[in-house]
Amino acid sequence: MKKVFPLVSERHKPARLVEQIKGEVKKYLKRERNKSLPDDHDYWGFNCRLGQESGSAKVCHEKEIGKSLDHALAEGWKAIYLEILVEPRKRRSK
Repeated sequence: MKKVFPLVSERHKPARLVEQIKGEVKKYLKRERNKSLPDDHDYWGFNCRLGQESGSAKVCHEKEIGKSLDHALAEGWKAIYLEILVEPRKRRSK
């Protein structure tokens, strides 16, 4: 998923828009995790980037997306670029 979410709307407050984005991200992650894995892999890994635009987006962990969205709201960003790429991964042995 590569998407730009606006944080400015005539109909909704920015805090409500952030909650909608969080819900959409949660549904996307759940949908991707439920897909069947290739035989030689153990889990789905997510490569996430978040920023004001695609050029300035920084890498973040999937668990930090909510905090990053709250930070963007506090900073007063006009839009948020969110990129989540899915890949199958294998667990490392200890």
